[in-house]
Amino acid sequence: MVRAMGVNHIYGTGAAVPALVAAGVPIDDGRIRRAVRWLEDHQNPDGGWGEDPRSYVDPSAIGRGNSTASQTAWALLALHAAGERSLAVRRGVRFLVGSQRDDGGWDEPEYTGTGFPGDFYINYHLYRLVFPIMALARCAR
Repeated sequence: MVRAMGVNHIYGTGAAVPALVAAGVPIDDGRIRRAVRWLEDHQNPDGGWGEDPRSYVDPSAIGRGNSTASQTAWALLALHAAGERSLAVRRGVRFLVGSQRDDGGWDEPEYTGTGFPGDFYINYHLYRLVFPIMALARCAR
């Protein structure tokens, strides 16, 4: 079985929060609120989010790295699912819009996909297209 996964805590939070909300966990639940706080605490000064794959082996890299389109989108999808319409969301949307290329795509040379943590990482070329478009569509509502 082939499993596509992203790097690491931002990806997990971006997947878990919408799943928990879809499963009926209220957005005011402590677990959801802690995830929101964690994302807000790890937002980069440019408004985006990024996490270096070294976060699998180096705790100081958890939630830290150059902002990327896909990782920013994962954070925005979680925040949106949690009912957030905050400054953090607006800053994330501005990052995506401001970093979008003229052809509609985004540059993302960073490895944001995980093959085997600690061993090899992948640059999924559609991550930088699909997830930002999903996030922008949801956050624009």
